[in-house]
Amino acid sequence: MNKTVIIKGMSCRHCAMRVEKALNKINGVEASVDLESRTAKLNLTNSISNQQIIEVIDGVGYEVVEIIDV
Repeated sequence: MNKTVIIKGMSCRHCAMRVEKALNKINGVEASVDLESRTAKLNLTNSISNQQIIEVIDGVGYEVVEIIDV
């Protein structure tokens, strides 16, 4: 399963790296964050709830605007 997460608050490459590192710590998540589009592309190999994704991103100081199943 794949998801695209729209993220508010990232303003530099360091921000994107911080979010990507936090998401990649979740078991079963392979994340790639794009600063320009303010999105994270997630490839999920385990069942991960949207709430878990929101909590991880909130935990590093950013806000989830929307999560799209693709």
